[in-house]
Amino acid sequence: MKLVYMGLFSILSIVGALGFFIYGMKIMSEGIQKAAGDKLRGILKAITSNRLSGVLTGFVTTSIIQSSSATTVMIVSFVNAGLLSLRQAIGVIMGANIGTTMTAWLLVLLGFSKFSLASYSLPILAIGVPLLFVNKDQLRSFGEFLIGFALLFMGLSALKGEVKSLHLEQNQDFINFITDLGSGGYPAILLFVLIGTILTIIVQSSSAAMALTLIFVSEGLPLEFAAAIVLGENIGTTITANLAAMIGNVHSKRAARAHLLFNIFGVIWMLIVFFPFVNFVSSITVDLMAFFGKEIQGQNEQNLRTLALFHTFFNIINTLILVWFVKFIEKIVIKFTPSKTEEDEEFKLEYIGSNVMLTPEISILEAKKEVAKFGEITARMNGFLRIAINTSDKKEKKAMYKKIEKYENITDKVELEIADYLGKASQQEMSQDASVQLRAMVNIVTDLERIGDVYYQMSKALEKKQSDNAWFTPKQRDGINTMLDLVEKAFELMNENLAKDFKEVSLTEAFAVEQQINKKRNKLRKKHLKNVGTEESNIEASLIYSTIFSSLERVGDHIINVSEAVTGEDIEDIED
Repeated sequence: MKLVYMGLFSILSIVGALGFFIYGMKIMSEGIQKAAGDKLRGILKAITSNRLSGVLTGFVTTSIIQSSSATTVMIVSFVNAGLLSLRQAIGVIMGANIGTTMTAWLLVLLGFSKFSLASYSLPILAIGVPLLFVNKDQLRSFGEFLIGFALLFMGLSALKGEVKSLHLEQNQDFINFITDLGSGGYPAILLFVLIGTILTIIVQSSSAAMALTLIFVSEGLPLEFAAAIVLGENIGTTITANLAAMIGNVHSKRAARAHLLFNIFGVIWMLIVFFPFVNFVSSITVDLMAFFGKEIQGQNEQNLRTLALFHTFFNIINTLILVWFVKFIEKIVIKFTPSKTEEDEEFKLEYIGSNVMLTPEISILEAKKEVAKFGEITARMNGFLRIAINTSDKKEKKAMYKKIEKYENITDKVELEIADYLGKASQQEMSQDASVQLRAMVNIVTDLERIGDVYYQMSKALEKKQSDNAWFTPKQRDGINTMLDLVEKAFELMNENLAKDFKEVSLTEAFAVEQQINKKRNKLRKKHLKNVGTEESNIEASLIYSTIFSSLERVGDHIINVSEAVTGEDIEDIED
């Protein structure tokens, strides 16, 4: 069967107009995320286990940023970073599906009605562009939002013009093809569901796919086929989150699978009642337009509004059905995405490890969790050293030396990977607050890696002591254990600070412990210099003893450096 012929120029023009639309959507979404970033994160972090509040949060967030893909990728990132549980994420994803229906209404009411925002795009740009050059972050982000908003409707207008230039309604072969498909009933509907899925996967934007669908409806595409395409778009839009989760941890993979499961279930039950439901929504549209006294200009205009209402009704009803089965969905995705059993000592980045970063702010949240975990990993080396010093079992000593060496390699790897991730984040435009936090974390991972080096050097010194059959006196061992206790306390405070919001951290207690470490080192050094040559221990043990307590003081220095970086304060400022 001969289909409508499209030349290369027409195809490229449509693709270019679609890219125009998608770029406008991207700029608009990123602008509003930057402008309201802290508030959006605050809303998401405040979610409780109440499933209905999660649905509402997902709806509000997606309605604001106008991108369900952005919301679901954000949710996957938050689950990956441990800020949301899987159960909370499922509720938010359900709400995001309802929120994304606002895009269709935005396009129908402001892009396809007599009042079209495309006519006002240039004045909107005239307001938005100057805002890019102001110093205030929020105003600059709002300027980005306005520019994206204008470009979106300019892209929509261009897309409508390119599709209209195809003169689909004048091509009898195309009309006959659609008519023949229509007589096929469910097979034709399933074909258009597949088309909607593939279209959304290709353009990676359900909003762009919806815009194309609405344009084809305005050009005469039957409502049933358009509704089937919308169902396919609901499946296709889950691909973005699943791609983002591929390099995430098991929790983020489960959140993405839950999104896919939710949408597939919705499409299945909708297909069962498809034709009666479409007819029902169509009649509701006519009644609503009559109630508000709005005159419908032709069948195509009625179909546009019916399609938007179909999209909204479908997602609301699907959410109302499945919101009561959140625990069941959670069990299913956990069963089909099980945790891999790994040895406790095997290291793997848990919260980051992807180059897929929605916004610098969210990237920093993920990195912050990884840095906190890095602090806990480094702190374990103090315990290994304690065992190596106090045990008389040579096998146990050897095992501790190997553990310290292994953890030193881990600290090298973590520093490189976190620094690389933060480097990628720094290439994006970010707020001043985000930039300060990023620089702080770069300094923190450097100090944590150096702590690993210091412990490794101490373990090599202890190995030499053992091979030389040297020994510590009870007083020397007690002195080292006291230093180890103080360093352990410093580690505890450091890790508490890393787990907090950086703005809430105080250096007072951390500085007090650092002072104790310095005083104890000075006291041990003074006694050591006084007793050199008079103690029962040999000279080799005395030198190693001096190395150990001096090295532990260096560890204390690096620990306080970490807390300084967290707060942005300098220890000399506190002393003053």
